[in-house]
Amino acid sequence: MSIKCEYIDFIIPIENINRVYPGGFEKFKSDNIENFGGRMWHDDKLFRDGAMNSYDIQQLFDYWTKLGLKGVFDEYGEKSWEDFCVVESMMGGPTLPCYWLSFDPETSTAYYDYEIYI
Repeated sequence: MSIKCEYIDFIIPIENINRVYPGGFEKFKSDNIENFGGRMWHDDKLFRDGAMNSYDIQQLFDYWTKLGLKGVFDEYGEKSWEDFCVVESMMGGPTLPCYWLSFDPETSTAYYDYEIYI
C-alpha cells in the first residue's frame, strides 16, 4: 500500500509509534481521532501527519523526538532520516535520504520499502 503526500509530510512507520507512544498506534489514533481524515492518515505500515510550513513540521519533529524517536542520524558525514521522515512532494520527495521509504514523484505517493528496511 501507499500513502498520498501533499505539502510537507511527516511520515512515521506505525511500528515506531507502537514502540514509543503509550498504548501504541491505536491509542494515538483514538487520542487524535479529530485529525484523522484531515491532516492525518495512514495505511497498514505508515502514518502521515502534515503541515504547510516548516514551523509546524518542527513542532512535529520536537513532539516525536521527546517521545523517543530519533530524527536524523549521521553516518560517515552522510545525514539520513532514522525513525521518521520529512517529505516535500513538490520538491521531489524526502528532504534527506530515508532508507525505509520510497517516493513516487509522478503520483506523490510514498510507501514503506520492505526490502530495504529489513
